Amino acid sequence: MTVIRRYFDAFNAGDTAAMLDCVTEDVAHHVNEGQVRSGKALFAEFCAHMSRCYREELTDMEIFVNEAGTRGAAEFIVNGTYLETDAGLPEARGQSYRLPGGSFFDLRDGRIARVTTYYNLADWIRQVS
Repeated sequence: MTVIRRYFDAFNAGDTAAMLDCVTEDVAHHVNEGQVRSGKALFAEFCAHMSRCYREELTDMEIFVNEAGTRGAAEFIVNGTYLETDAGLPEARGQSYRLPGGSFFDLRDGRIARVTTYYNLADWIRQVS
């Protein structure tokens, strides 16, 4: 099983500790519409924030890894519930949403060294407004 599959299995299980086991200490986390976070500690803070505001399950997953095993990508559908209002976004009232997303990875020594995630924020806002 690839580290990317383990990472997403942990995500779907809500197991942040297992997600953290998949990333390097110096992981670079490029967030959709946000700043780059560097390091496992900031990634853990982000995961805690997301778990508080959103409950999500990723389905229809397709994972791709290059021959060298140094880069990967995943395409999926985000199925979520908006649990708690996130700063600067519409008010949370338990709205559900469904939208396509994708992530890109740098892989090093069997772990994720960079994760970049994209989704259509305007579509998400439309669905929860």
